[in-house]
Amino acid sequence: MIYTDKTIDLINAAEDLIRSLAQSETGQAYRCAKQAQQESVEAQAVIRDFHQVKEDYELVQRFGRYHPDYQTITKKVHEVKRRLDLQEEVAQFKKAEKQLETLLGQISLKLAGEVSPQIKVPTGNPFFDQGCAGGCSTGGSCSCSG
Repeated sequence: MIYTDKTIDLINAAEDLIRSLAQSETGQAYRCAKQAQQESVEAQAVIRDFHQVKEDYELVQRFGRYHPDYQTITKKVHEVKRRLDLQEEVAQFKKAEKQLETLLGQISLKLAGEVSPQIKVPTGNPFFDQGCAGGCSTGGSCSCSG
C-alpha cells in the first residue's frame, strides 16, 4: 500500500478516535470494571471455578448423554454459571463491556454508512443488524432493499 497524505490523515484521525474512545465515559467505565473484576478475589475464584467446570463439561460432551457424569456436570455448569452471572464485579464488567460493544457498533455503522449504505457491518447486535442494508438472502421477505 502506498501511503499518501490522505492515508496518513485517515490514520491520524483513527488514532484521535481511539484516544477519544479511551477517554470517553464508556471507555473509562469499561477499564474500571475490568480492573475491579481482576482485583476481586471472589470474582477470580468464581471465574476459575467456571473454567474448570467448563473443561469438565467439554470432556463429557464428547460422549453426550451417554457419559456417566453427564447429568452431574451439566447441573454443575448451570450452578457455576449462575454464580458467575450474579457475582457483582463480573456483572458490572459484562454491563460495561456490552455498553462499549454497543458504542463500537454504532461507530462502525456510521463509518460504513458514510462510505456506502450497502456495506454490511456485523455488529453482533440484532438492534443494529435489523436494517438488512442491501439484501439478506430471504428473497425480499424481510422487506429489505436487496
